[in-house]
Amino acid sequence: MAGFSADYPQGTGVPGPGVNRGGDVDFSETGVLGAEDFERFGCKTFKYTDPLTPDWETAKVYFQRKIFNDGLLNIPELGVKMPYWGFEDTIRAKGQKPFPSPVIRLRVGELAHVLMQTRFGAHTIHHHGIEPSTMNDGVGHVSFETSDEYVYQWKPSAAGTYFYHCHVNTVLHFKMGLYGLLVVDPEEGFGKVHNGATRYTYDVERFWALDDRDPHYHTLDREAGLCGDDVRLNVWKPELFFVNGVHKAKTNAESTTRAPNPVAVKAKRGQKVLLRVLNGTYSVARLTIEDIPFECVCMDGHTLVNNPKQPWSSTYHYEPGEAVIMPTAGRFDMWFDTVELRQHLLTKGLGAKT
Repeated sequence: MAGFSADYPQGTGVPGPGVNRGGDVDFSETGVLGAEDFERFGCKTFKYTDPLTPDWETAKVYFQRKIFNDGLLNIPELGVKMPYWGFEDTIRAKGQKPFPSPVIRLRVGELAHVLMQTRFGAHTIHHHGIEPSTMNDGVGHVSFETSDEYVYQWKPSAAGTYFYHCHVNTVLHFKMGLYGLLVVDPEEGFGKVHNGATRYTYDVERFWALDDRDPHYHTLDREAGLCGDDVRLNVWKPELFFVNGVHKAKTNAESTTRAPNPVAVKAKRGQKVLLRVLNGTYSVARLTIEDIPFECVCMDGHTLVNNPKQPWSSTYHYEPGEAVIMPTAGRFDMWFDTVELRQHLLTKGLGAKT
């Protein structure tokens, strides 16, 4: 996860200010003034050519994301390659097209600029769970869509796991792969779930992005269904299931190839582990972890703190094998203490296997 930021190496951006695209905005080209109506929620969404960013400030951290539509996921057991779209990080990994898209990572309070570039039709970036100004929200019906480029400006106020995605024809574009994780660390940085954390610290971190695919979606045009035509976007029949872009991925150390397993979580005895999970499926995900208890310490970007005055926002303890039920777009941060794993295995007479 090493980044370029001199004062925060875990960040995935570079120090600001980055590309300057601030300036005056013609808000009549956008929905910011509240001009949206029923027709705007279809194929007449606001389109803005070469938009600038209002209320421009100097960025602390800067990112670039360029949209592509020619990715191919290899599924060796089926002998096929499935097309996908995504966001390329043109600063850190130019030419690489990972699935899901590269992680955006920064700390609470750092003003961020994210340059989106596209020549592949109109798109946006919606930083899901972040609360920017309307102009920078990336929801075309109340802001705009563009086929050029735009610098999104925002500042995260709470640590947690979020994600970013295109908000144009969202049902289709999200499932075609236009999304990636967004992690906000506390001001104190990597290794703590929240500022001042003493119990909920971690030595090892892992990301799981769950995904499923209905092959029918891959037969559709990028604007399918926007003008009210029935293209069956309301019907979801997934046939393919992925974790971190790997079809039917194994979650243990065993791998179907000689390449490093992109899903397995490896930690030394006594270490603390934080597993950040995004349900990118269009299904309710049922996730179970065998042989180790754990706690949910953050949900949908909201840190859970054990405060007797706020019992409704306390961490939740899961016993081994107890199912975590995750809705679409849900994010669960799961905290594990490997000391508890050893103790649990010893009680089952399996201590020699720890």
